[in-house]
Amino acid sequence: MMTLSVGEALVQGLKARGVDTVFGIPGVHTIELYRGLPGSGIRHVTPRHEQGAAFMADGYARASGRIGVAFVITGPGLTNALTAMAQARADSVPILVISGVNRRASFGQGFGLLHELPDQAGMVRTLCPSLQITAPEMLEPVLNRAFALLESGRPGPVHIEVPTDVMPLPAALPALAPPAPAKVPEPGLLAQAAALLNRASSVVILAGGGAKHAAPALRALAERLDAPVIQTTNARGVLFDHPLSLPASPSLDATRSVIAGADQILAIGTEFGPTDYDMYMRGGLPDMSGMIRIDLCPEQLARHPAACRIEGESGASLAALLPLLQSKSGDGAARAAQGRSAARAELTGLHPAMPHQLQMVEAIRDAVPGALIVGDSTQPVYAGNLFYDHDRPGGWFNAATGYGALGFGPGAAIGAAIACPDAPVVCLIGDGGLQFSPAELRVARDENLNLTFLVWNNAGYREIAEAMIAADVPVTGCTPSPLRLEAFAAACDLPYAGVDSDPAALRAALETPCNGPRLIEIRAT
Repeated sequence: MMTLSVGEALVQGLKARGVDTVFGIPGVHTIELYRGLPGSGIRHVTPRHEQGAAFMADGYARASGRIGVAFVITGPGLTNALTAMAQARADSVPILVISGVNRRASFGQGFGLLHELPDQAGMVRTLCPSLQITAPEMLEPVLNRAFALLESGRPGPVHIEVPTDVMPLPAALPALAPPAPAKVPEPGLLAQAAALLNRASSVVILAGGGAKHAAPALRALAERLDAPVIQTTNARGVLFDHPLSLPASPSLDATRSVIAGADQILAIGTEFGPTDYDMYMRGGLPDMSGMIRIDLCPEQLARHPAACRIEGESGASLAALLPLLQSKSGDGAARAAQGRSAARAELTGLHPAMPHQLQMVEAIRDAVPGALIVGDSTQPVYAGNLFYDHDRPGGWFNAATGYGALGFGPGAAIGAAIACPDAPVVCLIGDGGLQFSPAELRVARDENLNLTFLVWNNAGYREIAEAMIAADVPVTGCTPSPLRLEAFAAACDLPYAGVDSDPAALRAALETPCNGPRLIEIRAT
């Protein structure tokens, strides 16, 4: 029998658990992890920065519904990845970050070793679970524990660290743990929820990111209840172009009016985060204390008052609830239509340019049907988060909610394109955000991905400048010079096109055939 090292056995353990892609930058502390990659069947993608590696793992996980994996070096590799891990935590995205750590005898000694941190695992544990493989026999239980955390309850990042003196030690292949039993919604709670919904005359559904993989069940339940479905950012696309769809932020008065007009609320997979429910921090949400909540996370369920709390996965819970519900007919479609019309009109009052920015986003959708649109924090993304109907469940996601990390877009879009090679992917990013992670565009070229980088160039941090003006603060630090994007595209070996901020021109540029990645500049100044 061939003897494997811990590093080789770990790679085989990942393969056995369904991992097919790893995003990583090798270093002297992770060479033993890389020994087992050739011949494993796992694809390795090399980003240009460890933050990009973890953003790629995030985009891969969001697009595929599987776990995204990143390999990073001890110390700076891991600290570089922490921003992306925090974004994944905020948006409940399952990513596994595997790093090295210095030899066991050095822990806490302060020897000044290469890449040394005082307590690397302790640092990470302020953000997410961090597990250590400090002996070969710990490989199996640590891998099983990590995947149990990633695959049950509220997902998020998990970290594993392997000391440099443990990686080369001989190890056995880690056996798979038996699958955990599926969490079954409690029948009594389902009956209670059904009774509340059956008594109601006007139901509204709040769908969050936890519902994006349950689109068929959500559609059937909404139609049974004749209930408008309000979708937060990460739920967009679950009811595209449906009469009951209200793809609008609960931060808008129009959306809140629909909520206030209901006599029962069903909230599915939503955490009620302020960047979705109170973006402008003005309060005034309707009283929702009598709602019914469905969520994977018991801690999340406990955070807000509710008449009925059901712990469970959205699709299974909705499928179990549906047979208990009486069919309703009424004004659900009219309430949703009125909400859509009022929400779109409300954008003008928030900012005179928002309706145009929304038209630009809709031009992307219409030109590239079924695309994954991966956004950064930029003005048209903010507009779309407030009101936009996407044509693919889980196909609209960005970093402009939750943690709000600039530079998310390129890495996450690359991860999404690798996860879904048959789907077109569009990275919508501002010129300021692009400069946080410009080098990752070379990865799209290396991998020849079906990916368009769409750069909204307003020559600076326009959103921040306008916030400073609104707060009567002198505009400072908001005009970093933009890249000369045609020359930059050439440096990345990407085809380039430039268009003015016009929906028809953008649509024509997007419809122009291109084999592989490209860059399109929208001149928004």
